[in-house]
Amino acid sequence: MVTDRPRRLESYVAGVWVRGDKDGVTLCDAATGAPVALVDSTGIDFAAALAYGREKGGPALRRMSLHERAMMLKMLAQALMERKEEFYALSTATGATRPDSWIDIEGGIGTLFSYASKARRELPNSRVLLDGDVEPLSRDGTFSAQHMLTPLQGIAVHINAFNFPCWGMLEKLAPTLIAGMPAIIKPASQTAYLAELLVRRIIETGLLPQGALQLVCGSAGDLLDHAGDQDVVTFTGSSATGRMLKAHPAILKNSVRFTMEADSLNAAVLGLDAAPGTEEFDLFAREVFREMTSKAGQKCTAIRRVIVPRAHCDALVAALGERFARLPLGAPADENVRMGPLASLGQREEVRARIRDLAAEAEIVAGDPTRPQLVSGDAEAGAFLSPVLLYCDRPSAARAVHDIEAFGPVSTVMPYETTDDAIELVRRGKGSLVTSVFTNDPDTAQELVIGMAPFHGRVLIGNRLSAKSSTGHGSPLPGLVHGGPGRAGGGEELGGMRGVKHYMQRTAVQGPPGLISAVMGRWIKGAPGRHESEHPFRKSLAELRTGDQLVTGTRVVTLEDIEHFADFTGDTFYAHMDEEAARANPFFDGRVAHGYLVVSLAAGLFVDPAPGPVLANYGVDGLRFLAPVYPGDALQVRLTCKEISPRMNTEYGEVRWDCCVTNQTGATVAQYDVLTMVAKARGEEK
Repeated sequence: MVTDRPRRLESYVAGVWVRGDKDGVTLCDAATGAPVALVDSTGIDFAAALAYGREKGGPALRRMSLHERAMMLKMLAQALMERKEEFYALSTATGATRPDSWIDIEGGIGTLFSYASKARRELPNSRVLLDGDVEPLSRDGTFSAQHMLTPLQGIAVHINAFNFPCWGMLEKLAPTLIAGMPAIIKPASQTAYLAELLVRRIIETGLLPQGALQLVCGSAGDLLDHAGDQDVVTFTGSSATGRMLKAHPAILKNSVRFTMEADSLNAAVLGLDAAPGTEEFDLFAREVFREMTSKAGQKCTAIRRVIVPRAHCDALVAALGERFARLPLGAPADENVRMGPLASLGQREEVRARIRDLAAEAEIVAGDPTRPQLVSGDAEAGAFLSPVLLYCDRPSAARAVHDIEAFGPVSTVMPYETTDDAIELVRRGKGSLVTSVFTNDPDTAQELVIGMAPFHGRVLIGNRLSAKSSTGHGSPLPGLVHGGPGRAGGGEELGGMRGVKHYMQRTAVQGPPGLISAVMGRWIKGAPGRHESEHPFRKSLAELRTGDQLVTGTRVVTLEDIEHFADFTGDTFYAHMDEEAARANPFFDGRVAHGYLVVSLAAGLFVDPAPGPVLANYGVDGLRFLAPVYPGDALQVRLTCKEISPRMNTEYGEVRWDCCVTNQTGATVAQYDVLTMVAKARGEEK
């Protein structure tokens, strides 16, 4: 007799898909209870998997430039977006509705796109990053230092939570790969079938080098026993599990970088000005409802504590109760359903137990945790739970409401009297990922945000102006840090290029400027320049080298120049036009040239006017006027090719030029970087 059995998930290690030695644990559909997959990792050689990533994936990624890695990420995102419907179809088994799955699937793929774009815009097309300015260490300029960032030569182990099997993986993977580190993904077993499908499709693209990505479905076994000093471990999940992993002997012994994003009792605060009838009150009620019901409240950023002026508590409870009564709860595949089940029956029992703990200090004012009101689905077979709202009348004297998280559609309303009271209640969460402030009063916003910021990784201010454009309380964004202090884990993820640097080592390199320049691939002050007869603007990207330098002739600044510039631009500031007033200024000995006149005259000295490889000037960085320029001063420019960054898939690249403007005594009067677009080969400008 042939029987249908759930599929056995496989791990992807050392370049091959492998099954565990046992059938393992059965994973069930959250809505129907039907078996979906079996998961097990018994017998996997985790030491070999780590070694494979370090020895195979790491070197391959490090041979690529930052822009090459970014382009790889973009192509990967495009390939996954083409396959998104396959991920949506399986995502319903996790209990996610289509909107919930959009956050997980397209939100995760969108993070890949975002990192690919930001890396190409914000980082040079090199294999190392410079961190900060040059530090002069000697009077004569022969000894300097520069901080640099290079990829760690280990492997990143990402241990993820069950609630976002796609986004949770991709938001960590994006900065890891940009940095040049390979990764092992260890998804939570509960929803590992969706993570496994996503990794399968990633591997099938052939876009990643061998060893750049591995997957472990099932227990992590002795994986962390083999973590080394060049490795990184990240964890998303409960604070209890996170603390246990953080204290692992190998992590402590080898000082392994460890980032934890744990459960947190995020708060939302309604300002004293936001009374019922105001737009802010209505926005607040809508946001609390959305955060309680999105993903069935199974979000690390969901609102757990609802802190409201005492006079407005009844109105808010009534407003939320009305919304709950109209909520279509049921099977996630049902297009009419707004909220699906929790991820498993076990998860539902865990949430019910936490509600009972909270009920020792708070009363249930909306929702029945034992009897879900469904529009579709089976209340017994599926892990359905109605939203539950509690009210704690004396939150300052309570403990459980500030310590216990029910990881589901559960929140507790807490009254406060003054702004200071609200801040103190928020602080009692002992560190959270995010809090929200809904107010239209600037003073209230300033007091609340500054008072709460040290306890949070992110603070959202909501009001009528941003209502249509706001991404909301619970949405981590690629460009913003995701993490929080204290109970929230003490780590940071995302944050744009900040997240990339977590997988790199910062090193201070000291030595003579010329050799430091050679190491960094960037000319620094004090390094020798190369003087040739050909103007550097006549060189294509292929011919140009860092250190190529032009020293111009001189240009005397006259009083007529200053007055003409003032008349032409309308900038008649007194220091340029009134000798007596200028002398009274503590910085000047008399009338001075406009700073922008100095920059304009400098350009006239160094620019080669004929068509050539230099295509455009797109700005200046770090412009500083360091000494006044008086009528009769003679200006001279030293222009040095500082950094060359070819762009991929274009016929041009970016060149950064160090521009130093001096007077007749050799004193520097202006210093800045000129940014230009330069053709890769001669003739491209045509």
